[in-house]
Amino acid sequence: MVRPTLEVLTALQEAHLLSVPFENLDIHLGKRIVLDPGLLFDKIVMMKRGGFCYELNGLFHLLLQEAGFQVTLAMGRVYDRKRDAYGPEFDHMLVLAEIDRQSWLVDVGFGDFAMHPLRITLNAPLNDINGEFVIERHDDEYLRVSRLSAEKGCYVPEYLFSAAERRLSDFTNMCLYHQTSGESHFTRQRVCSIATSTGRITLTDDKLIVTERGVRTETTISGEPEFRRVLVERFNIVL
Repeated sequence: MVRPTLEVLTALQEAHLLSVPFENLDIHLGKRIVLDPGLLFDKIVMMKRGGFCYELNGLFHLLLQEAGFQVTLAMGRVYDRKRDAYGPEFDHMLVLAEIDRQSWLVDVGFGDFAMHPLRITLNAPLNDINGEFVIERHDDEYLRVSRLSAEKGCYVPEYLFSAAERRLSDFTNMCLYHQTSGESHFTRQRVCSIATSTGRITLTDDKLIVTERGVRTETTISGEPEFRRVLVERFNIVL
C-alpha cells in the first residue's frame, strides 16, 4: 500500500516527468481539450500521450488524492520574459501538497522545471536536480517561484502562484484560451518535450533539441514526415 510520504511524492513526480511528455499536439490537430477526469485519463494513461499543464497537473492531482495525499489545485500566472510581465489568472495550473504540516509545490506540467517537489520555504535556496530555485512573497495574494540562471547570474521568475484552493472547472476558460487564441504561445508552434535521466528531449516544428549531461545538440526537422517519425522514435507517440 502506498503511503503519502515525501519520499513517495518525490518518486511519483520524477517517474511522471520521465515518462509523460509535455506537449500541445492536440491543439494543432484541432482536437478540443476538455478538462474532464475521464477524458484526461484516457488520453494520458490509455493512449500514452502527454498534454499541457491543465491536463498533466489536473490528472496528477487526482492520482495523488487517490494515493492518500492532502493536495489542492492552485492557480499560477506565467512570467513572459519578452514582455517582462505575468500572464492572466489561471494561466497555469499547479498542485500544492501538505505533508507533516509542511507545504510543497508540485508541478509536472511546466516542461523544463523542478524534477522533485519544492518545499515552500520563503527566501531560501531550494536545490533540485534541475537547478536552484527560490520562492518569495510577491504581494498579498501571490508567491513567486524563480530559478537561478547560470547565464545571468541571478534568479529569473518562472511564475506567480496563489495558495487558494481551486477546482478543475475553474481553469476551463483559460484552457480554451490557450487552445484558440493567437496570443497564446501554445497555438504558435507544436512542442513535445520530456525529461530524461541525463537531460531533456524537445521536438518543435523545425528542431529536435537533445540535452545530455549539459551538452545541447540541435537537429533540423525537415517536413511533416520527419516530425512524425521523430515523435514515434523519441516519444512513442503515433498521431
